[in-house]
Amino acid sequence: MTQITYELQARQQTSLTPRLQQSVKLLQMSTLDFSREVAEAIANNPFLEEPEDPVASDEKSGLADHGFEDTPSLMDNEVAADPAQYVDADNGQDVTPPETEYLASSLTDAPAYSGDYPTQRNSDRPDSDVGQWARSTGSLQESLRADLCSYHLSERERYLTEFIIEALDDDGYLRVPFSELASAQEFTPPVSNDEWEIALRLVQQLGQPGLAARNLPECLTLQLNALPDHEPGKAMALRIVDEAIERLGRCDYAGLAKALSCTEETIQEACMLIRTLSPRPGGQYSAVDPSCYVIPDAIVRKVGRLWVATSNEEATPRACLNNAYAQLFRQSRYGDRSLMAQALQEARWLMRSLEQRKSTIQLVAQAIVARQQTFFDYGEIALRPMMLSEIADELGMHESTISRATSNKYLASPRGIYEFKSFFSRELATQSGGTCSAVAVRALIQEMIDAEDPKEPLSDVVLARKLAREGVVVARRTVSKYRAQIKCPPADLRRRPSYS
Repeated sequence: MTQITYELQARQQTSLTPRLQQSVKLLQMSTLDFSREVAEAIANNPFLEEPEDPVASDEKSGLADHGFEDTPSLMDNEVAADPAQYVDADNGQDVTPPETEYLASSLTDAPAYSGDYPTQRNSDRPDSDVGQWARSTGSLQESLRADLCSYHLSERERYLTEFIIEALDDDGYLRVPFSELASAQEFTPPVSNDEWEIALRLVQQLGQPGLAARNLPECLTLQLNALPDHEPGKAMALRIVDEAIERLGRCDYAGLAKALSCTEETIQEACMLIRTLSPRPGGQYSAVDPSCYVIPDAIVRKVGRLWVATSNEEATPRACLNNAYAQLFRQSRYGDRSLMAQALQEARWLMRSLEQRKSTIQLVAQAIVARQQTFFDYGEIALRPMMLSEIADELGMHESTISRATSNKYLASPRGIYEFKSFFSRELATQSGGTCSAVAVRALIQEMIDAEDPKEPLSDVVLARKLAREGVVVARRTVSKYRAQIKCPPADLRRRPSYS
């Protein structure tokens, strides 16, 4: 007979309630994504609507009037519960939410939740729609077609130029062979290579010089040919581009002078002219993705001798409860309330999440600015090392919450717009026993490179020695890594031609 043994084990498991899952999701969103999420919720939930008369000072009172309980910022010790329940963070017990009758009665005559997104069009407040900020720019193809309208072309010639214009890439180059631009069946008789060349020459005359080139030498040649004949160094620049462009990329001026049988001064003059040309003439027509626009979540201002951070109210999306639907919910019969009660609960959760997200980001911004006062006074060279755990301990939040609150969040200051995460940098030891941030070391390297002699640029070894004299001990490979991060080329590529 087989004996079966049963063993009971008690185990703790951490999970998030649906409400906290929503808070976590909203907290780590960027402002643009967050605005889209709120707009979608307003469109799908009948209990939410756009505020018509936002009053920023009534936000807290509005939440209290709606019966929102005060809940701490994202907690990591909450236990998963049924969607109809939530967890009391103080004692870990399941608490049944208020009855739907109480929800309806408390919402019937409640004031609208304050907010300004989307903005009211007849309001005196400035418009906060990012779509109004984005500047409309025409594409490269549209610009070339507009210039093409001034030419009297046959139908066949116009089709050929259209095929070439459509084949240009974002840099303005034609990287597609003529044989692949159009199939043989599209033209009768078939297009000859000479016809394609004529059409290409026409397109190259449209827009700025250099467009529709098939490679870099042709692009630079088109731009040089557009310059006046008396331009100093033009003739030699054309020879360099045609015969020795590889040496130009290596800044090998002595080799160029030897290969082209001329003086080094002549080479330097021609290279200076080539450096004024654009290797990507189509770049200025590149379409701008609206999602790359940065909307600051906080604004840093100086009050007295201190820098303080405040929320960017104009960029904060808001919503209010629809009193008309709340009245219908109160008057509906019990059997018709299940779906409406769920929508009403979701509306309450969203509005509370809006407030939690705003307050959390503001607290994090204030803590960052309080620790980085010298940065806003003197710049990156004065940025002090800081870790996420420091802010988490100061605010009494989990480190993961701080990480989410600093992801894709930005603050605007007189020095520019910075991402929250850019203020967190690891420590580097100094000879005096103190510490400095990696960002400050990169700023020092940038200052040294900016002040170097163009004839004798500083190598990574020399930069490491100069940093050591400043009290910062870093290895040469570390200097090379930091130099690459600030997008500075090596010393041999930084060397600039100069006249003797």
